[in-house]
Amino acid sequence: MAKKFPLNPKHPERICWGCDRYCPATSLACGNGADRTMHPAEMLGEDWYILEDGSIDAVVESQKPA
Repeated sequence: MAKKFPLNPKHPERICWGCDRYCPATSLACGNGADRTMHPAEMLGEDWYILEDGSIDAVVESQKPA
């Protein structure tokens, strides 16, 4: 079973998001010396999983009322 993919991790720059291993950015296990794969939040912003056409069905964590 694959690991759950976090929507907005605290420090996405520390991890390679290219596979289910989630290796540290300084120790890539499967990239053969390639650069790390960025998290979509780094490229597209915190609302990366919400698309206008609705092509991604992501479960959004509900926020507790204050």
